[in-house]
Formats: sequence, structure tokens, C-alpha cells
Amino acid sequence: MVALSGASAVVTKQLLVGGASRGAPPALTVLAAQDQADALGGAMLAAEPEWADGATAEARADGSDTGVYIGDTTVRFFDGRPVRPARRMTMVVTAYSPDERSCGDSADGITASLHHVETNAHRLVAADRRVLPLGSMVTVPGYDDGRIVPVLDVGGAIKGRRLDVLFATHEQARRWGVRRVSVTVWEYADGLPPTDWRRVRDAKRVAVREASGGR
Repeated sequence: MVALSGASAVVTKQLLVGGASRGAPPALTVLAAQDQADALGGAMLAAEPEWADGATAEARADGSDTGVYIGDTTVRFFDGRPVRPARRMTMVVTAYSPDERSCGDSADGITASLHHVETNAHRLVAADRRVLPLGSMVTVPGYDDGRIVPVLDVGGAIKGRRLDVLFATHEQARRWGVRRVSVTVWEYADGLPPTDWRRVRDAKRVAVREASGGR
């Protein structure tokens, strides 16, 4: 079982190219990157990512985001594995809460992925599976302090390039409103198969329940 920690350290990818370093085994590269992240205390030292056609991320903010990243400049860690930016797309992002006001009669606390809404401490998103399959990893500007969050839910109105970010309360969801932002999609950088989202166990949810005496 793999725990969704939600925490992601960020390190400069000065030596990493395509998930491996020049002149060093991939395993040593990953360890070196983790050591660097620990030494930096998780501080971001990211440079502007490059696109295949040379355009900057800002130039893609108008929706013409068909390019792909090359020469990735950052590596983060999610679920204990290194991940890197794969692509960026402009999306309309709304918000919801796990109650009747947002979910109606289907407010049973269980997402479309069969994970509880408390997974990742209520930090997950709903997407159109044709655009972002369940288990995808994204960062949404303004949501969860820019941390990587998993796609674990869907919604009847969430079609195409739309996202619904989860908040614990309806009031928090209302404050989010409707935003058009550039969403970054992440991929694993260690060359191993993706983590099976069906087997994800949420350590945060367990820790919160234990701290509250099992309530």
C-alpha cells in the first residue's frame, strides 16, 4: 500500500535529464535529489520550464498549450517517488464540498475512485476521465499551496478542460468561485510503472483519526 502524503519536496534538476543523471545510476540520482531536497528544506529553486517549440509557460496561458515540456528543470516527490512536469493546460476550475449542497443525494463521502473524501486531507480533484484519468497528478494555482494533488473523482458537469477542487466545507468551496488557470500535469520520473490509484492507502486520514481518538 502506498500512502498519499500530499507533501512534495522540490529540487533543482541541474543533473537530471529525463529522470536520470549524466554519468550516475538512476537510483543514485534519485537519492542525491532527495538529499538535496532535504538539505534545502523543500525550498523551490525552479527555473522556467521550456516547451518543445521554445514558447514559455506564460505564452501558453492563452490556451494554446499544445506543446510539451523538454529539459525539465524541477523534480518533486509525491508518494515517495520523483515526479516531473509533463504538460500544462488552461482549465476552468470550480470547487465543491462533500455534502448535499454540492453533491446532492450522492453525498456519501465516497469518490468515483472509491476513495473517501478525506483522502489526502480533503485535497483532491474531480476531472473528466477522458482528459485526466483517475490517478493523474496535478498542481492547481491557488489550491493546497501549489502542492501536487491526485485526480480521484468525477462530476456530472465536469466535462472537457474543467476541474472541480475539493474543500472540506461548502463555505470554503464558495470562496473559491470559478477560476481559469494554467494547470500542470505531472508524471513519474523514475522510469517505473505508475502507482495503482486503486491501491492507494491514505496515511493522512488515518493519522487525523488517530490524533482525534478515532472519531
